[in-house]
Amino acid sequence: MNLVKDTVADLKGIPTEKDLVEQLRKDVLEVTFNKLDGDERIMTCTKKMEIIPEENRPKTDKQPKEGNVTVWDLKANGWRSFRYDRITKVKHVEQTSRSSVG
Repeated sequence: MNLVKDTVADLKGIPTEKDLVEQLRKDVLEVTFNKLDGDERIMTCTKKMEIIPEENRPKTDKQPKEGNVTVWDLKANGWRSFRYDRITKVKHVEQTSRSSVG
């Protein structure tokens, strides 16, 4: 437990890094963060294996660098990462069926 990190997360109104990763393993989230170039980015992402295409699922349990969060971007259909300390907002996304309607 890191009191400073917990306090910063609380002040920003976002989950702690550990809680964020846990939520991403269970749900789809919309994460808003500032990219390194200063642009704001809103990403719909997850770590939930049932949503990630089987051929793209991680083959190892390699941990990202501390402070980085690696996620599956549902709109780009690819792996992306962002720095936890650049997150400005996190919200849950309603899940809809991924099957196509014909």
